[in-house]
Amino acid sequence: MALPVSKGLLLCCLAEAIGTFGLVFAVGGAIVINALTDGVVTQVGVGLTSGLIVAAMVYATGHLSGAHINPSVTLAFALVGRFPFRCVPLYWAAQLTGATVATLVVWALFGDVANLGATLPLDTAWQSLGLEVVLTSILMFVIMAVATDARAAGGHAAVAIGAVVALEATFAGPISGASMNPARSFGPALVSGVMAYHWVYWVGPVVGAALGALAYQAVRKATPEAVAREP
Repeated sequence: MALPVSKGLLLCCLAEAIGTFGLVFAVGGAIVINALTDGVVTQVGVGLTSGLIVAAMVYATGHLSGAHINPSVTLAFALVGRFPFRCVPLYWAAQLTGATVATLVVWALFGDVANLGATLPLDTAWQSLGLEVVLTSILMFVIMAVATDARAAGGHAAVAIGAVVALEATFAGPISGASMNPARSFGPALVSGVMAYHWVYWVGPVVGAALGALAYQAVRKATPEAVAREP
């Protein structure tokens, strides 16, 4: 998921904006429609929607921009030397713009229902913060494995990443919203005006993604040479 040097940076940013738009529109839309239809979508449906749209956008934009579609993933890649720090602000701007436009479209279609999918802690901010750290660290560990390690089955990267998102969004969504993505939380929070505890959804994913990336780097370096040489 490193930046393709053959692609123009602005086009990569456009791909990130489109990918993040798709993610936030689908997830926010699922939450809003679930509220409008008295739970027809269900929490499981929201979780599956989250995983499927992530998988689809990884397939669609992975070869263009790396399909980060998540500011915490972009920063974590930069921290471990797999993405240039100078490009982080532009990727963040693209991701946050895509998320905001997606939420505006949801609002235009359905009105301000269910806070447009804004993520909020069910109980304490600290509980949700801890949950977001753990969820994002697991997600980033998987991303590092399938996106940066030639020994992993790279063709299935989108499936693996989408499966983790679906799993975590399904079981943890009722507690913290299972954001794992500052852009996913930013768009709905900004447009709905529900900014309470928004810091949780920046600190948690950013810290979690850094921990997941560093953990994979450590495990990768500790791999015995005999195993590392295997195809």
